[in-house]
Amino acid sequence: MAEFLFEIGLEEVPARMLPGAEAELTKRVSDLLTRERLVEEGFSVESYSTPRRLAVWVKGVIAQQADAEEELVGPPVKAAYKDGQPTKAAEAFAEKAGIPVDQLRTITNAKGEYLAATAKRAGKSFSEVVLAELPKEIAAMYWAKNMRWRPFLPERFVRPIKWILALLDGAVLPVEWAGITASNVTYGHRVLFGYEPITIATPAEYADKLYQAKVMVNVEHRRERIRKDLDKATRIVEGARWREDHPLVDKVTHLTEWPTVLLGKFEDEFLALPEEVLVTVMRDHQNYFALENGEHKLQPYFLAVLNTEPVGDAVEIIRHGNERVLRARFNDARFFYEFDQRASLQDRVELLKNVTFQKELGSYYAKMERTNALVVTLGQFVRERANAQRGQVVSVKLDALTTAATLAKTDLTTELVKEFTELQGIIGGLYAKAQGVDEAAAIAIYEHYQPAGMEDAIPSTVEGQLLSIADKADTIAGMFGLGMQPTGSKDPFGLRRAANGIVKILAESDLPLTLGEIAGAATNNNEALCANVKSFLGERLEWYLRDIRGGAYDVVKAVMATDPDDVRDAMKRVDAVSAARAGADFAAIAAAFKRMKNLVEQAKAKGEVFSPGSKLEFLTEPVERSLSEEAGRRAAWVEGLRKDGDYTLALATIAELRPFVDAFFDKVMVMAPEPQLRAARLGLLLRILLDYSKVADFSEIVIAG
Repeated sequence: MAEFLFEIGLEEVPARMLPGAEAELTKRVSDLLTRERLVEEGFSVESYSTPRRLAVWVKGVIAQQADAEEELVGPPVKAAYKDGQPTKAAEAFAEKAGIPVDQLRTITNAKGEYLAATAKRAGKSFSEVVLAELPKEIAAMYWAKNMRWRPFLPERFVRPIKWILALLDGAVLPVEWAGITASNVTYGHRVLFGYEPITIATPAEYADKLYQAKVMVNVEHRRERIRKDLDKATRIVEGARWREDHPLVDKVTHLTEWPTVLLGKFEDEFLALPEEVLVTVMRDHQNYFALENGEHKLQPYFLAVLNTEPVGDAVEIIRHGNERVLRARFNDARFFYEFDQRASLQDRVELLKNVTFQKELGSYYAKMERTNALVVTLGQFVRERANAQRGQVVSVKLDALTTAATLAKTDLTTELVKEFTELQGIIGGLYAKAQGVDEAAAIAIYEHYQPAGMEDAIPSTVEGQLLSIADKADTIAGMFGLGMQPTGSKDPFGLRRAANGIVKILAESDLPLTLGEIAGAATNNNEALCANVKSFLGERLEWYLRDIRGGAYDVVKAVMATDPDDVRDAMKRVDAVSAARAGADFAAIAAAFKRMKNLVEQAKAKGEVFSPGSKLEFLTEPVERSLSEEAGRRAAWVEGLRKDGDYTLALATIAELRPFVDAFFDKVMVMAPEPQLRAARLGLLLRILLDYSKVADFSEIVIAG
């Protein structure tokens, strides 16, 4: 069984880009070999990456493509022969097929008689295909940012390519790209091993030889070592544990080739600063892990993941250097924190006039005023809805809400946030609490940027949830009003992320708000703008139901086609339809609804005039009268169940219509020749569609066969 190893050696690639690049290169190599019939059934692929390399190892490749036959269709027979002799068109087709003209066949298809031929294609070698096609795959790789390093030459990549390795078993494949020709040479750790070339004889020895050269090419092996070393280093501090941080573990995994962990210490006096500040400095600025005790209280220690293996005096030198850098960062943070206390958040409101939100939309002061008005409107919606709906308790502190909206952005004027921008909102909440602002307002300020992503928690309080929605909705409405909607993959203002946050809050909270109410309030009920914003929020809801909650594509489409305004209600309907679709009766009803919809739409397209349930007196057949009566009787039940949110029972009730629908379509011709009868039957179908499609548009459900 032949094996293929391919490695691209680079200057250091940013850690955030490595996982996607490794996956893409692996897919491109795998797809290329599969497409070109150069892999055996059951072949396997392993991928590797470090900051200085991307590699793919394919086991089960074929050294030579099998010969193949290809059916070709040529010119029409009438153009291929003249006076019984082949024309140039026939001769050219025969040459393309690689056979004599007299071996061409005639076939008949929907368009008439055409020449045809079976062309035999000799299989190409693995080397021939890879040398021609693999450089194209390298050039086509996507990078958020790339660079050109050879003047006046077209190739671009994330970083300059330093070497390429390509082996088919033990033979070098001289793949060439960006002026580099592949060899059987790679390189180890730049510091621990130096620049001595490493010769790879076979793909199987690649990982072991690099390990000896102080490079762990397997990402999972590096991650496992880092976690074990973090545990080991933490045991030095009695009663401590390192604070779990999956994103940071991933980051340092992709920053290192030979990771080791070093324990450092900082002065206890810095613990007087807010924990969020200390952790942000350690995590976001230094890539350090924080330590905490059993009560989750921060300890004056940190863990640094190094890309080297210090020994002897070097350990203390490196430890001292890391401690010195962290101490300087903490001193900066302490200075800014103390300096900021000279002015309260209330005093900083006026300063927002000097901070631009967006050129056309004005300052953050203007945004504050818009957000303030918006949270009041949303808060009143919630309060009125909660009072009107028995059993639903949603308490809103409007005073705290308006205070939070007024002060939410004031921390943008603080020195600490200017230095550590990732702390915006958090610093505002901490300062508000320290300055005696209402606790509910302080918490809302602290959490109003949440959720930052689908993995992030939503704000924990009603006030925080409303403030977060208002802040995000104002941004979306403002940008849409300027015509700055996201297009394709471009979303420079993060509007999709903001809309995702609104949907997530509505999905995971008890707020009795709809997408339409939010869009209307954010746009001051500007009809056109409101429609655009609501449609955008609906798109994000559809994405949330499908990609985050795992709803089937057709089920989500069916639900979104009927009143997708209430997020939690849409979630319940998706769950109910997903559970019900396995039933035979439901599948038949869905197929029948598709047929009803097609008939109604085709009739309307032909100019037929009918209305829901009109001219029922013309229905004389027993099966059509039975369907009319049963559908009308069950419609009221379904509507009541729908209003109560019992979609499971509502769908079961709809499925009970199956025998009546089946009998109707078996014995009745809807498009009867008599105009009155035809209108009555179409009106019956239209009434059923309108009555029963409030749960979902069942015609969207895909039925096997």
